[in-house]
Amino acid sequence: MFDIITIGSTTFDNFVLIDAETMFWDRVPSKRALVFPFGEKVEIKKIIYSIGGNSANAAITFARQNLKTACLAKIGKDIYGDFILKNLKKERINIKYIIQDNSKETAYSIILLQKGERTILSYHGASNYLQNNDLKNLNQFKSKWWYVSLAGESYKIFQKIVNFAYQNKIALAFNPSGYHLMKDKNTILKNLSKISVLILNEEEASILMNIKWQKEKEIFKKLDKLMPGILIITKGRDGAMVSDNRFIYRSGIFKEKKLVDRTGAGDAYGSGFVASLILQNIDFYNFKNITEQNILHAINFATANSTSVVEFIGATTGILKLNDFKKSVRFKDLKIQVEKI
Repeated sequence: MFDIITIGSTTFDNFVLIDAETMFWDRVPSKRALVFPFGEKVEIKKIIYSIGGNSANAAITFARQNLKTACLAKIGKDIYGDFILKNLKKERINIKYIIQDNSKETAYSIILLQKGERTILSYHGASNYLQNNDLKNLNQFKSKWWYVSLAGESYKIFQKIVNFAYQNKIALAFNPSGYHLMKDKNTILKNLSKISVLILNEEEASILMNIKWQKEKEIFKKLDKLMPGILIITKGRDGAMVSDNRFIYRSGIFKEKKLVDRTGAGDAYGSGFVASLILQNIDFYNFKNITEQNILHAINFATANSTSVVEFIGATTGILKLNDFKKSVRFKDLKIQVEKI
């Protein structure tokens, strides 16, 4: 049996290093936009190819912790799909659940990268279309854990996944996409009691609860009532907040050696947290057995994993191996504030 199966998307990521001017543009939160001359050639500095997508990113974290890992996702029968399969196998991830679809192309992203910030041109392709027909025999996907984040129209398989996991005592970690929250947040809310770990960023938490993020205590209070498991809300450079229904843990971040690329930082945090829980042999059908020390250790590793990822180009290059973290000096003294709920 697998320790964990990741269910979601895999993509071919094409990182393009550029040196472009920026301009003020008030239509986006950052208030900045890249400037390219229309009808002209634009020189690029470097191109780097990598695999990405939440399912692949998370799977690599688990595999590098020596956990028996499989990945369930849909790709096309093309050179980009072959690239993904080759790299997953290189990481010792079982690919028998990867579905190759003749009718669709592999998801493909062009990431314009400049000084650690990025603009992503994204084609979701096959990754958006995991369907109930792809899960005819869920018994073949039995595992101790599932890590789920569904892209595009794949959100329609969510209920089937949750029901099977709950009935078969598979611990479920869930990181909903923005699209999933927009299309069917009521189904998510109805199923929170069956989820072991819920991973959100600030914006996603606000959308799910229909509460402004500034009222963070109200968000945590309402979510804690809906689910017995662990709630994680990531806050970018402001760190993260975690609730175990007894305490709220507030943590900062480790200082990165150099900020290179933020792609995959959220996936690295969520999967790092869950990997730590698995390695600590947490029983997610008896939540009272989870100790404060278990949570602190998981936050520490998740933060370290996320920090290491942003120091490299791509969502997976910097993912820590088990011994990298154990032997590291720089990832030992994360400041974490604990307060009773």
